[in-house]
Amino acid sequence: MTTATRRALAFTAGGFLLWLIIAVQLFVNTDPLSVHRTDAVIMLGGAASERLPAAQRIQQELGIPVLVLSRTDTFGNRAADAVCGSAAFPNPALVCFRPPDLDTRGEAQAISRLVALNGWKSVTVVTSSYHVTRAGRLISQCTTADVQLVASHPDFNPGQWLRRFVIETGGLIDASLRPECVDQPAGM
Repeated sequence: MTTATRRALAFTAGGFLLWLIIAVQLFVNTDPLSVHRTDAVIMLGGAASERLPAAQRIQQELGIPVLVLSRTDTFGNRAADAVCGSAAFPNPALVCFRPPDLDTRGEAQAISRLVALNGWKSVTVVTSSYHVTRAGRLISQCTTADVQLVASHPDFNPGQWLRRFVIETGGLIDASLRPECVDQPAGM
């Protein structure tokens, strides 16, 4: 093996290790130092068996008056969709919404509209730890409300974490290069 090849391999390994360390900080170690009461707690769609209990716990512990659930009618969102499907509406303690697009950008747009319609000044958004950084960036781009993110924690093996690191790194780059809600005033 030539010196140039060894240097290239060392540089590649070092770059990978650096990215891995940053990914762990951005996508695993995402718990806030403190959590405060807000006007509503919002659970983003997907991984509802993990996210819904966390959202309900935060709502109960902090006495947050409104639980907001993203309704997607997808396999991973069955638990939240079941809550929405069995509730009687209108219900001042529960809001179910279907985002215009079934992705985080669509949810950010819908949350912006809900914040404006309800006059909320602050919201707590619950999503999986790997998704907190990107979701927070997108939602904060769409509203002037104080957005507090709370992580639920998936039970992933190392391969699943690595896959999420790759997906979320790409998504975070995309959210940075293509900001959401730039064509509309925040809260609209």
